[in-house]
Amino acid sequence: MTTDHAQADETPPDETLREKIAAELHAARDRTTLLTSAVDDGDLARQHSPLMSPLVWDMAHIANQEELWLLREVGGRDPMHPEIDPLYDAFTHPRSERPSLPILPPDEARAYAREVRGRVMDVLEKARFSGTRLTDSGFAFGMIAQHESQHDETMLITHQLRRGAPALTAPPPPAASADAAGLPAEVFVPGGPFTMGTTTEPWALDNERPAHSVDVPGFWLDTTPVTCGQYAEFIADGGYDDPRWWTPAGWEHRQSAGLTAPLFWHPDGGWTRESFGARRPVAGDEPVLHVSWYEADAYARWAGRRLPTEAEWEKAARHDPATGRSRRYPWGDSAPTPEVANLGQRHLSPAPAGAYPAGAAPCGARQLIGDVWEWTSSDFAPYPGFEAWPYREYSEVFFGPEYKVLRGGAFSVSPVACRGTFRNWDYPVRRQIFSGFRTARSAPEPA
Repeated sequence: MTTDHAQADETPPDETLREKIAAELHAARDRTTLLTSAVDDGDLARQHSPLMSPLVWDMAHIANQEELWLLREVGGRDPMHPEIDPLYDAFTHPRSERPSLPILPPDEARAYAREVRGRVMDVLEKARFSGTRLTDSGFAFGMIAQHESQHDETMLITHQLRRGAPALTAPPPPAASADAAGLPAEVFVPGGPFTMGTTTEPWALDNERPAHSVDVPGFWLDTTPVTCGQYAEFIADGGYDDPRWWTPAGWEHRQSAGLTAPLFWHPDGGWTRESFGARRPVAGDEPVLHVSWYEADAYARWAGRRLPTEAEWEKAARHDPATGRSRRYPWGDSAPTPEVANLGQRHLSPAPAGAYPAGAAPCGARQLIGDVWEWTSSDFAPYPGFEAWPYREYSEVFFGPEYKVLRGGAFSVSPVACRGTFRNWDYPVRRQIFSGFRTARSAPEPA
């Protein structure tokens, strides 16, 4: 992530970047602290779902990765506690096994995280942001800020899954804009080539690289994500009971898992939804949340449409036909603010469809960044010229048809880990994530 506005000319570039890095590291840690201090130590150590780690594991894993990359790799320091490294290797121990490991208890995990961060700030103070690929433009620091922010989202998912009284509060998101009711149902994205991915974004992760040209035929895209009200129509029309709308694998999963509605929905004489320990009526104008790829794909088929490809999504979000270039974000190149997108866990739900007109893309689509992750039809695959770096376990080991790509980020995502090129992926059965979708249809250029 780059600094958008340079400070006074007398500020050396390294100092501007150093301040930016420190701000991102502190912002991520503030969120980690809030998420882990909102519950008692018993809740921290408890596994609330076999799909998720205990919160205390995430807390120490964040510190362990920070130590590995910023103290050892960048700072050249000796390992602080090498004996715990295997406990916090996400590829050695699946989440379901982590409660049985001899992981650090809460007080020790907190102390470890504080000690690592204190030493990291010393390394940052002396760092020079050139000379090695890890330090160029502060990449390693940016990678770790993004890593912690991604675990903040993971921990928020755990909060959604935990039972008990609400532990988190946040103000509601803004209302839809005054023109929301008059928005067209869909917008047209003209055909032609555009630049997908990036070669210049300094903190972009390996799967976002390199930039390459993709020719996308013209298509229509929903102006906003599919809403709960629209999805309720699919349910009411028997969408979960009709195999015509489901892929064979999706229908098999729907039957075996007993799916009848989005996760956390309850038919209490009218749909209600559990949200971070509270239950409230489903808001018809909010983007639907906690649906699997199979459910999103079935809805799209029922609606006579389809999910957009990953390339279509990115072209809609980034391509500026007036200049022919790809923007960093739908609204331009400037970093996200509360006026353009629902990010950073400022709110704990999506904003109504049609919110954030200042964040609209050139094509007219809204809320492409923030609110809900959006399923695409695409498998997670490398771009032409992909190079795994700085470790293949971040992306390369996940490439394949078993994972589907999500784009755009959700209210749960930090701005540092969300941009027009950012790629997320998951199994098509996943529903605990903050996932929604919008639909598309192929079409020639309008007359």
